[in-house]
Amino acid sequence: MKLSKEDRIRIIEKAAKQVGPSVFWSTIIVITSFLPVFLLTGQEGKLFGPLAWTKTFILIVDAIVAITLTPVLISFFLKGKFKDENANPINRALEKVYGPVLRWCLNWRKTTIGINILALLVAIPMLFSLGTEFMPPLDEGSILFMPVTLPDISNAEAKRILQVQDKIIKSVPEVESVLGKAGRASTATDNSPISMIETIIMLKPQSEWRDGITKQDIIRELDTKLQIPGVVNGWTQPIINRINMLATGIRTDVGVKVYGQNLDSIAAVSEKVRGALRDVPGVNDLYVEPITGGKYLEIDINREALSRYGLTVDDVNTIVESALGGTPIGNTIEGRQRFSINVRLAQEYRNSVERIQRIPIQTAASGSIPLSSVATIRFTDGPPMISSENAQLRGAVLFNVRDRDLGSTVKEAMEKISNEVTGLPNGYYLEWSGQWENQVRATQTLQIIIPLVVIIIFFILYFSFNSLKEAFFSLVTIPFALIGGVFIVYFYGINLSVAVAVGFIALFGMAIETGMLMVVYLNEAMKELADTKGNSSETISKQDIRDYVFKGAVKRLRPKIMTVSVSLFGLIPVLWATGVGTDVMLPIVLPLIGGVFTSSIHILLVTPVVFEMVKEYELKKHGKLDIYDVKH
Repeated sequence: MKLSKEDRIRIIEKAAKQVGPSVFWSTIIVITSFLPVFLLTGQEGKLFGPLAWTKTFILIVDAIVAITLTPVLISFFLKGKFKDENANPINRALEKVYGPVLRWCLNWRKTTIGINILALLVAIPMLFSLGTEFMPPLDEGSILFMPVTLPDISNAEAKRILQVQDKIIKSVPEVESVLGKAGRASTATDNSPISMIETIIMLKPQSEWRDGITKQDIIRELDTKLQIPGVVNGWTQPIINRINMLATGIRTDVGVKVYGQNLDSIAAVSEKVRGALRDVPGVNDLYVEPITGGKYLEIDINREALSRYGLTVDDVNTIVESALGGTPIGNTIEGRQRFSINVRLAQEYRNSVERIQRIPIQTAASGSIPLSSVATIRFTDGPPMISSENAQLRGAVLFNVRDRDLGSTVKEAMEKISNEVTGLPNGYYLEWSGQWENQVRATQTLQIIIPLVVIIIFFILYFSFNSLKEAFFSLVTIPFALIGGVFIVYFYGINLSVAVAVGFIALFGMAIETGMLMVVYLNEAMKELADTKGNSSETISKQDIRDYVFKGAVKRLRPKIMTVSVSLFGLIPVLWATGVGTDVMLPIVLPLIGGVFTSSIHILLVTPVVFEMVKEYELKKHGKLDIYDVKH
């Protein structure tokens, strides 16, 4: 068909005006579906916020380009002889497959609807049987080994244990390098005691690993080899460890914080909690944060002895401070750096109680006397470190979760603690923290926002169609889209997490967009039927409704398939992606792939069936069809 320039421009203008409302409302719906992501806070908000903002700005620009630049480009490039849609061999092949299947569905309407409802009923228990976690574990490519030993360990013993551990770790073939650290760095932000060791384990490229071995296998092998008496092993990753410590104050996946007023009572309650958690499946690296067991050098001054020698308390304190702690005598400057110079007794003169007792003190009348003459020197027990939160003393029972999902592990642990840890003293209570704290916060946000977003989308559809029925036709695709998402997540063995929730949220907008397209084309077919035969039960038969429903569904198959195909072809390559970050990408993409697939089946096969049944009911009850002049 050959068109003049004026006719071609007029058709392009008409088509652009026709598409404009659909582009606008689709953009609004997709942006609205991402509202829960915008309202996420904490770690999950920082991670997925950029995704939501990026997608929103892309959609806004896409809408502007679609209604401004695209018609102009079409006027430049869409020239020459135009072909009918049936001239496309792919379109003809799709119609040959889709047509008979849709005919069968229209002939067996109850069976078609029943199969869809059955699939939905099967998906619901599958959804509730999925494990839950805050975020999918991101493989950082390295391991952080964080063992904890006794609080009163000496520097020399900590150094020996560190060297032994590093040597054992390096013996594993997959380990590239090992770097261990005991104690804290020269900064007030890292309050690690000498009893806490941090070892960063860098692994070789996975191609150099032994056949069939995984990162979890390496951790189990290392944990078996590193069973040292008095040392409790802990395994995590460098980045997530720092995030956990900064966000929740604990350095494992999950922790039970014990609050109270007395350290000894907190220690007793913590031991009860550890006993309750010991046999819970999935709980690993379980230990109690040391509250007691620290050693303190106590110098108790005898005031009567001081008076005999003519000394004061300040005289003795000055000697002790100078001998053990050091006295600043000046500064040294090296380039742009400045260092203080301290003087104190050499190590061999202060490395035992006996040597400290012999520290000389000069008196006016009696000459030099030992420190033991005026003070009692001994080691006493005390807390290695005092932790407090919310103006209360705090202890913690820490553990990691492996080989099981976080949600079911913590729920079982809560039940055991509530049954076994009873009779807490007044003013003492427990609080769950770590990744569980983040998961509860994110879940509460999503439970409130997602239903609200669905309601908002329903009203948007209503304003678009000016009909509750048509809005319902588009909205009902959401639960059927969830079928595919649930099935693929279940068979991939993925736990429900914020990442999976973001995937389902993105699916909402995509499914409704395609559903709107089908409802619009079916309504156009009904309008054509009414214009051709008149809108009356005397002129329209059930067969006429079926024929025009079939025409509205099949003859506009190409735009529907294109909408679905673009989404699928853009997402499927992620299934074969490798490298750092794919652990988080896969849970987002899987619901989209499965959901787009099942929602497309529902839209292409079930929506025409339900639409036909509704139109037959309208014709029977009102004697005419309800015709909605909607734009697309």
